[in-house]
Amino acid sequence: MNQLKETIQEYMNKNVKPIFDQLLAQLLLARPEDIVSWCINWLQQLQLTNTKVKTSEEQHYQSDEEEDDEDEVQPIQKESKKTNRTGVSAEVYGQFNKKEDFKPRVIEKNKDQIDRIRKKILNSFLFQALDEQNLQTVIDAMEEKKFQPGDYVIRQGDDGNELYVIDEGELECTKKFPNQSQEKFLKKYLPGESFGELALLYNVPRAATIKAIQPVVAFALDRATFNNIVKDAAIRKREQMEQILNKIEILQSMDTYERLQFCDVLREVKYYRGDKVIKQGEQGDTIYLIAEGELEAYKDGQLEKVYAYKSGDYFGELALLKNTPRQASIIAITDCTLYYCDFKSFTRMMGPLEQILRRNVQRYEHYLH
Repeated sequence: MNQLKETIQEYMNKNVKPIFDQLLAQLLLARPEDIVSWCINWLQQLQLTNTKVKTSEEQHYQSDEEEDDEDEVQPIQKESKKTNRTGVSAEVYGQFNKKEDFKPRVIEKNKDQIDRIRKKILNSFLFQALDEQNLQTVIDAMEEKKFQPGDYVIRQGDDGNELYVIDEGELECTKKFPNQSQEKFLKKYLPGESFGELALLYNVPRAATIKAIQPVVAFALDRATFNNIVKDAAIRKREQMEQILNKIEILQSMDTYERLQFCDVLREVKYYRGDKVIKQGEQGDTIYLIAEGELEAYKDGQLEKVYAYKSGDYFGELALLKNTPRQASIIAITDCTLYYCDFKSFTRMMGPLEQILRRNVQRYEHYLH
């Protein structure tokens, strides 16, 4: 029975979940009236893409088989499978975003503007994978725009052709959900954050409304530059981070849009076995989410561990909830990949989850008295 359960779980994780996650994300972003027809059309596009890729692979394999012996074919087969996954994402996300002959725009800027843009976009994971040449292309293409309090920068349901990186000021983000008469407030946007990329990534209407609540200076990046320079890496990063966030139990109440936005405030860090991530007694302003690896918490002078953490857990919240120094040291038991953000960003994004954090504090109570 256990073997059957493991086989089913492996099949789900390998074959079903990747497709289902993409379908659900696109469905929630598009919000079609006829859900069944929309899903059928989406799956048909996926099937067509897989068929084209499979045919291409078979032709490639047959060509190589005529020239190479059997031992040399194996690496080509593995590489073809990798190409399959990439090809599916590229086509399913929309014909509108196909790359064409591209000549990036160049908008003149002074040194101060260039420095401000560089500093801001390097804080966004969307741009962190760019090499220096592509980074400079993006900076050259950005246009400074100013908004006054009450100005709508983007409106839910509109087409989108730009993303924005905030330089100065604050904006509020609201969203009208189906069967609700009032818009729901989602979050505030602050300097250094970006928004508007979802419409460019997935070729869908604007998913929310964003309005200036202070005088705002933002830098706008056009669709063409985004598609040709940023998009592919951004989609891969989005998918990777969303899969990781799906594992975190306390984030399960977030909808897809909120989870995608949460990606923007997270930073990745790696620790090796034996590294001390948190030291007891120090002031803490960071909460950690565990993507991969195992860690343990220890109190100074005690051999018994306070708590054991694994993939999908979080830690560091006690300093946030109790407004006290770190209560224990956290040590990596294996090599780990963590995502972290400061308390201010976490509270702003995840405010309603604070009660869940407080309720879960009881897991430590036995050790902290």
